[in-house]
Amino acid sequence: MTLEEVVGCNITDKKMETVSQALEELLVAAQRQDCLTVGVYESAKLMNVDPDSVVLCVLATDEEDEDDIALQIHFTLIQAFCCDNDINILRVSGMRRLAQVLGEPSTADSNGNEPKDLHCILVTNTQCQALKCQALQDVSNYCEESRCKNQWVPYLALQER
Repeated sequence: MTLEEVVGCNITDKKMETVSQALEELLVAAQRQDCLTVGVYESAKLMNVDPDSVVLCVLATDEEDEDDIALQIHFTLIQAFCCDNDINILRVSGMRRLAQVLGEPSTADSNGNEPKDLHCILVTNTQCQALKCQALQDVSNYCEESRCKNQWVPYLALQER
């Protein structure tokens, strides 16, 4: 391995960690401001009604979801819609970490309540309550940089903490 490869790997790892942290901060801030839509069906409904309010679409899966054909079809349609409407898309893995960040149970609770569908999460930016923060800027910049490298749907792995 050359020095450039070692340094390049470290820079990439740090960048991914920074963007992961920014995404977590953004999701928490959006949740507090009620600017989060959770669930594939709920997200599709919102994008159909008001696509201009959506600033980020997070598509989350883990290895066990890779074989779910219906979910992959939903993702394909959502990605196409996001591309047509200039909405940043981010694919993430680490569903358990995502549930932790959002304060959601990752499994059914003792009352039999099913966990929310965290496979698709939209961050919205309402006109009256603009969601302006450094975390959103960092995630948006990462998405833009990825598109410049012909990676149209950037990927992040959320790490357990």
